[in-house]
Amino acid sequence: MNSRIFAYCRVSTTEQDTANQILAIRNAGYEISDDRVISETVSGSTQAFKRKQFKLLVEHKLEANDQLIVLKLDRLGRDNIDVQQTIEKLTKRGIKVISLDLPIKDLSSSEGKLMLQMFSAFAEFERNRIRERTKEGLERAKNEGKKLGRPNGSIKTTAKVQACKLEGLSQSQTATKLNIGIATVKRHWRKS
Repeated sequence: MNSRIFAYCRVSTTEQDTANQILAIRNAGYEISDDRVISETVSGSTQAFKRKQFKLLVEHKLEANDQLIVLKLDRLGRDNIDVQQTIEKLTKRGIKVISLDLPIKDLSSSEGKLMLQMFSAFAEFERNRIRERTKEGLERAKNEGKKLGRPNGSIKTTAKVQACKLEGLSQSQTATKLNIGIATVKRHWRKS
């Protein structure tokens, strides 16, 4: 059975478009008809299966033996765990996932899966290092006598919110009047 080729192209903002991604995929030798190019404007932090066009592609167009081409791995997403889970779901359905920016392009292969696991391990290592450096920085600031936490303006905000509450204003009216966020109002609303 011949495999069909689809391309998924994503940009994060409306000021961008996917034309360069489509051109690069075609220049890499993939002949993809326009009806099999799926373009979407959505943040990479949005999970793949929560993106409207990606979800429609997977649920209604892709079939076993099809290939899904992306120009770069980050087009599938920024979260390593989500990217790995997405590739795993597609692979289980018999869909081959190709990312043109990687030394091993076929992410459904054993080598591709190994490479993704290594990327994930490095990402986890970096997250842990960031956590450690943040903790060390907070400890150092504390030892130097620096005051951590919210500034004293918080006391003034509580007083202003409480005054609006006594006036009979709602939380949203208070947020508008004081030009602060509703979450800030709610936090100070409960204080007496």
